[in-house]
Amino acid sequence: MLSKRALFFKTGASLTRDGQRASFLLRRERIIVCRLKIIIVLLCFMFYVATFDLLYATPSTLIWAPSTDIQPYGKIHLGYDLYVPTTAKGTNADNYDQHNYCLQDWGLTFSLLSDKPENNILRKVWAPLGKIMAEAGFDYKKGLGSFYDSTPWYFNFKLGMPEGAYFKDMPAVALGAYDLGTRANRTNNNIWYGRIAKTFNIGKLNLGRVSGGYFVGNGRLLRDKNSLRDNAGPMFAWERVISEINDKLWLCVDYQGTQSTYGALNAGFAWNFTKDVSALLAYDIYNNRNLTDTITLQIDLNF
Repeated sequence: MLSKRALFFKTGASLTRDGQRASFLLRRERIIVCRLKIIIVLLCFMFYVATFDLLYATPSTLIWAPSTDIQPYGKIHLGYDLYVPTTAKGTNADNYDQHNYCLQDWGLTFSLLSDKPENNILRKVWAPLGKIMAEAGFDYKKGLGSFYDSTPWYFNFKLGMPEGAYFKDMPAVALGAYDLGTRANRTNNNIWYGRIAKTFNIGKLNLGRVSGGYFVGNGRLLRDKNSLRDNAGPMFAWERVISEINDKLWLCVDYQGTQSTYGALNAGFAWNFTKDVSALLAYDIYNNRNLTDTITLQIDLNF
């Protein structure tokens, strides 16, 4: 079963020569449409940036997996992710039996708790735990075919603490869940995870932030290429603002384990146009090589 980012299905049906050609042309048409969508999104985004002056905050994911960051208190985060297959063909001998899909993911995330107790409803009662922040949100996903698109709503939440919250050199910590689907045995991938992150320096040289964690999902849905249960694995990432070039440039390498459709190695960069507007472009290599690599374009806005 496939996750929100799984863009590649195998139908298992045999096709005639004409059917194979028609299937290939259909996949190629989908890829062209996906690429046109990227161009349209970029043009709309450039117009938006040119006409509005919003604020930017770190998104609560890296490229692929959740980060330890929490949305700033009082902010609403709107994200748009587009995943486009890099080829119209599959990667195994039966590629004519496979279909590529272009995933679109719209998400809203709301901050729930501030690291300043006076901003929270509980106020003094919350004071002893005042460094704990929280966020929750939902995603609306389309583009995976009618079987999954019929139940497009997924939910997420996260609790976290920033670096140095309670003592010097304390790493950032996050616990949460995402892809909490609404259809049993179809979209309830239900990924639970824990993650820590720490920024490292040598003198004045910033080496970037390194993070690691572990996740567990629904074993009925997260399977490897042989349809065996593969629902738990590690998460690792390195990220850094490349201030030597520009403070608006951010690089990241992001890895999530297993051969389920959540398992991938991702590398890319983001650019902060303003304090509240950013765009990310990255390449996704799936651990299951029967899945087609994708290019992702992600737009993040805060209000």
